[in-house]
Amino acid sequence: MKAKIEEQPTAFGKWCVVRGIRALPATPQDVAAFIRDQTAPLEKIWPWVKQISQNHILNGFADPTAGGLVAHIVNNISNLDAPASWKKEEKARFYALPYDVQIYIKTRDRQRDTEMHRAQREAADIRRELAALKQQEQKSNETDTQNQTAAA
Repeated sequence: MKAKIEEQPTAFGKWCVVRGIRALPATPQDVAAFIRDQTAPLEKIWPWVKQISQNHILNGFADPTAGGLVAHIVNNISNLDAPASWKKEEKARFYALPYDVQIYIKTRDRQRDTEMHRAQREAADIRRELAALKQQEQKSNETDTQNQTAAA
């Protein structure tokens, strides 16, 4: 199978050339070593990881970045915590997910929490309004009863 390697060498490709290893197909161990060797922030490294993934998929190779060791290394760099709502056994699975999936899940989890708190605040406001209306109605009924008693 003829590889569809990009014209411009990638950061990973250059790293592999210096070390005398193959960039395509790469092993998860080599990708993890590449990530560990980087001094750039994860926001810069992650697009390189996605590029490694895409190059492998486009060329019909297994994706060496999909979970496992690479996910573990990226997670160590990101220090991203699993959602608090997840059970302990589910959190281990979260840490094995690709970084972009973790970010998506965390974002959705935060959105859900925000919406839940908003809904709880609205419900509390409505309960207070309802209690105030009931109290007003009760006072009105008491006043009506007093007026009827006085008129009789």
